[in-house]
Amino acid sequence: MISPSVRRDQLLQRQAFLLHRIDRIGSELDTHDAKDFEEMATEREADEVLEDLGMSAQHELRMIEAALKRIVAGDYGQCTSCGNDIGEDRLDLLPATPFCAPCAARR
Repeated sequence: MISPSVRRDQLLQRQAFLLHRIDRIGSELDTHDAKDFEEMATEREADEVLEDLGMSAQHELRMIEAALKRIVAGDYGQCTSCGNDIGEDRLDLLPATPFCAPCAARR
């Protein structure tokens, strides 16, 4: 079983990566200078993809923050829905998950 401090370090590393990604996305969105309609349309499509990536990163950051709070509270690794332990394999794949596999499947 991986210790909560190791999981905390994993979550903090992922958090730093996502914050950097969001910063890069913001910079990219600010640097457009298309001159014609076709370029503007292409840039708008790219912007939509970047915005979706940014939203996804922000959602994951909220999940990480919640997981870090659960570590501090001593509840990390327990399903927030049913209270059962979340399997190590699941935490390996989704370290910020608040749900065991059965509860996640029901959602």
